Amino acid sequence: MTTRDDLALANRLADAARAAIRPFFRARYDMEFKSDQSPVTEADRAAEAAIRAILEKERPQDGIIGEEYGAAREDAERVWILDPIDGTRSFIAGRPIFGTLIALTQAGWPTIGIIDQPIADERWAGMMGQPTTFNGRPVTTRACRALDQAILASTAPQLFPGCTAEHFSRLAGQCRDTVWGGDCYNYGLVASGHVDIVVEAGLKLHDLAALVPVVEGAGGRMCDWAGEPLTHDSDGRVIALGDAARLDDVLEALAEGHEDH
Repeated sequence: MTTRDDLALANRLADAARAAIRPFFRARYDMEFKSDQSPVTEADRAAEAAIRAILEKERPQDGIIGEEYGAAREDAERVWILDPIDGTRSFIAGRPIFGTLIALTQAGWPTIGIIDQPIADERWAGMMGQPTTFNGRPVTTRACRALDQAILASTAPQLFPGCTAEHFSRLAGQCRDTVWGGDCYNYGLVASGHVDIVVEAGLKLHDLAALVPVVEGAGGRMCDWAGEPLTHDSDGRVIALGDAARLDDVLEALAEGHEDH
């Protein structure tokens, strides 16, 4: 069972990650590239280590899956999912639009999510059955009456593998505007009613688990490209909607031409 104590702990975990990350921002630090050519910095590792130290002390029975230090007790009923810096390339470039992602899942379903931007002091916190907050105050998504009124966001066009790029382009062509960059920050902007749709592909569990309670607790909807809920087993293709009424429109746009590939 997920409780307010878990949410309070998630906020303390985000505080610990902030303290670990801030000294490295726009400073000198060690960096290397992983086997998939994604960058990792001292800040990534310091933040995840700080979070895990608290969890091992206070929730030793819970599982942990982290981007930098792997899995512990991943078959537990309750698992904390960690991405210490989502948007490491933005962090490296000195752009404060990255974020720390902290999620708690129960039986594979996300129940708590934190999106924390440590430089701007911005934090979205979501918990199943509770309203999402931004810096402690409730936020809501906004209505969107048609795709041609929508602001669509995504991190980078090269992250759409194969024909998914064509499907995304068809959707973008129907939206009012498309903005690039932002990683997890875009999902916080959906929750706060500034962006209408985020569509991405190739996300891993640590990229997406925390986003679900944040967006849905603000009145939005998150699912995969088939319209199915996001869980531990999702394929990494993600849709976030501020207005769930646009789901069929987005699914139709993404599916156009699918049978041709």
